[in-house]
Amino acid sequence: MTRIFPWLKTRIKQIAKRSYVRYLRYNRNLNEENLKNSETEKVCMSITRSLITNANSKFLLAPLSGKRYIKNADLEIFVILDRGSISITNHVYHYDVTVSNRNWQRIVGMYDNKVEGIRQEYEDEIMKNIEHSLTVIHNKIKEK
Repeated sequence: MTRIFPWLKTRIKQIAKRSYVRYLRYNRNLNEENLKNSETEKVCMSITRSLITNANSKFLLAPLSGKRYIKNADLEIFVILDRGSISITNHVYHYDVTVSNRNWQRIVGMYDNKVEGIRQEYEDEIMKNIEHSLTVIHNKIKEK
């Protein structure tokens, strides 16, 4: 009897996981918005992903407006991510493309992860420059 319960428990977990995955796949397929990705949206997403991963890109986040900016001076391309739309500007052209919610979440997540990585690098660099601990600083203050 004690051998049956662990097996039954793992089997129930497997069935629950499979059911959940089937539910997610079913809901994704029902959402027509994800199926209607135009060719323009796909190209815009590809350009934005490429700029996010490019080493020469500069990033800026506007906290009040929620806009995210990408500037690549080498390629002379500027991208503005703003509430479900992506604006790509060059010295020759300007495109405003509205993307689906799923693609918007993907791009914003990718952008935020990149900016978070840059922030972590800055913080690590700052922490490397620390030479004295707080107790040493406190002792110096007490001596004077």
